Amino acid sequence: MKKEKYVSFRLGNEPYFPIVAEYMAEEFVALGGKLETPWLESAYAHGFFPFFAYKRERISWSCPTDRFVIFTDRIHISHSMRNLINKNQYTVTLDKDFPSVIRNCSSNGGRNESQWAWLGPDIIKAYIQFHKEGHAHSVEVWDNDGKLVGGLYGVLSGEVFCGESMFSLVQGASKLALISLAKSLNEVGIKLIDCQYETPHLLSMGGEHMTYMEYIKYLGW
Repeated sequence: MKKEKYVSFRLGNEPYFPIVAEYMAEEFVALGGKLETPWLESAYAHGFFPFFAYKRERISWSCPTDRFVIFTDRIHISHSMRNLINKNQYTVTLDKDFPSVIRNCSSNGGRNESQWAWLGPDIIKAYIQFHKEGHAHSVEVWDNDGKLVGGLYGVLSGEVFCGESMFSLVQGASKLALISLAKSLNEVGIKLIDCQYETPHLLSMGGEHMTYMEYIKYLGW
């Protein structure tokens, strides 16, 4: 049976997202809902995440059935990254400054100027609250002068860290954040980082593809 490219459906008044069958489409798009904690919790628990051009569209949520993931015990650390780590030029922290991380992810490189920018003020506000409630987390990379030079943020759902965005103001900072995250997660038994979509950057760090039906097992289904 040939997959459709996209299947979309409208959400109801309650924060509920369905389990979708992988053979029906390459990606599901749910329309509607709210950027509030109950909706975000349900979305991530079912493999969805908010993804829409905030300057142009109403709220929508995406669920690709071909997930790109990194296993925390298989992350690839290149020779150059090992050298960077050994130089001790940077300090890595967890959940020290979530608001600064998400705002840098939004604006770094002028991302927020694009008409297709998705990380807008409403999402930033929603995820800062989500962080305060213990669901969203950040990794920060600081230089020796105490300046934030890189980081990432995402959501912990089931046995998955759902990565959302990263930024880097100096070479290697976002990779350092991801490597540190993988190590910390692996130490507490969390094996999977959901990267959502393949990029050359993430592929070089050991990313691989996983079906939606395999993925949701790590979410507890």
